[in-house]
Amino acid sequence: MSRKRIGIFVIAYNAVSHLARTLERIPPEVMEKAEEIFVFDDCSSDNTYYAALGYKQQKGLHKLAVYRNEKNLRYGGNQKRGYEYALERGFDIVVMLHGDGQYAPEVLPQLLEPLERGEADMVFGSRMAPGCDPRAGGMPLYKYFGNRILTFFENRLTGLRLSEFHSGYRLYSCAALAQLPFRLNSDEWHFDSEILIQFHEKGLRIAERPIPTYYGDEICRVNGLLYAWNCLKEALKYRLHKRGWIYVRKYDLAPRAYAFKPEPHSSHQVILGLLRGQPPLAVLDVGAASGYLAQPLAEQGHQVVGIENDAAAAVEARRHCREFIVGDLEQLDLAPYAGRFDRILLADVIEHLRDPDAALRKLADCLRPGGQVILCVPNVANIVMRLWLLTGRFTYQKRGILDRTHLRFFTLASARELAREAGLRVAEVHATPVPLPQIVPSTMQHWPLRQLYHLLAWLARTWKTMFAYQFVLVAEKVAYRGVPARREEAALPSSR
Repeated sequence: MSRKRIGIFVIAYNAVSHLARTLERIPPEVMEKAEEIFVFDDCSSDNTYYAALGYKQQKGLHKLAVYRNEKNLRYGGNQKRGYEYALERGFDIVVMLHGDGQYAPEVLPQLLEPLERGEADMVFGSRMAPGCDPRAGGMPLYKYFGNRILTFFENRLTGLRLSEFHSGYRLYSCAALAQLPFRLNSDEWHFDSEILIQFHEKGLRIAERPIPTYYGDEICRVNGLLYAWNCLKEALKYRLHKRGWIYVRKYDLAPRAYAFKPEPHSSHQVILGLLRGQPPLAVLDVGAASGYLAQPLAEQGHQVVGIENDAAAAVEARRHCREFIVGDLEQLDLAPYAGRFDRILLADVIEHLRDPDAALRKLADCLRPGGQVILCVPNVANIVMRLWLLTGRFTYQKRGILDRTHLRFFTLASARELAREAGLRVAEVHATPVPLPQIVPSTMQHWPLRQLYHLLAWLARTWKTMFAYQFVLVAEKVAYRGVPARREEAALPSSR
């Protein structure tokens, strides 16, 4: 096992009376392993910065680097600067140690072990872990119960199972930190909660280790009620983001995966319904993803050819396709497939393309006479989008009409025009409602929500341009029925 490059980041603010003692308490074996100890004084109003410089000179500790922020960046802001520094220096592990000595440097060897062995991406020193006695360490009773209650709700909202959320003793793999948009987090105290949620959402490994509790004469600078509210607010925002009700950029970390929509009135059910009962057809499934459409179509007897640019995501889809093409639709040469297909499916695809007009023209050439393109596009003129624009909002989302990966937006009129320019005639238009079951998964199990969903479907069908969430267009290839032009000279009178 190769030796890890370790940096110890000492976060300090008005810690002049504690900093030297905190540095003295770092165990010798950790001091020897650490490549650098860097203090970031957050523009203290006391002599913390000069105390650190004096300690360095007194001890001849060349690996100690001392910095003073030009202005107070706050607790979260100072962490951001320290982690950016660690990433710039190329460390493998960064330890965050509080300069006021509240978190025991003596346990650093035990906390470093999971990271050094590659068993964790973050180690979290917990005062509430089994076997710990925070009250014996001087934790006030109101803080003890506040910590327990707040952690209970945060765990319920985020899906984490931590013994506490609120210890500031953190050690990170720098490779893991580099994967997170921690710069988007707050500059305030709840930065610590936000980064825990980010590690969880990214699927990174968090290891808890027990630490002793110490409350001395250090000054607590946290507004407890405001801090509690901010922590709960972030946990709730994350929960709503996961449900798709809101979009929070800093928590958009999970891999994107398009899933089958089994609920009635969904675009997938509309598409399958259009092909159900048909004799076996040659079908081109563009954007086959995991095969959620290819599988039921193959089971109905259709011969499916899939296209997908993500080879890893398409492993399952291959099993249900007679032939599979891996590549970017806009770059693929489809000339060998000219006139081959009865149906071409574009479910949630065209809005992701840079030049959908050219792509659709290329696909139209792959249709047999009488063939159809079934095209599904989101309705940017949906009533919700109209109301957002009236209030000055145009906020991209993790999914939905304003999915961050959408490059083009369509109304019903512009979708029809897109088909017409590709030489297609729109024969049918189906409208789907806002996907309530995707937002509230229990919709179909509860009568009021189920009825609301059916009402939304009726509204979408009744007033498509206003209430449709998506349009499913069935467009036919237009056959050219012209007559040969007469020679011009035959129409002219004789010059003789």
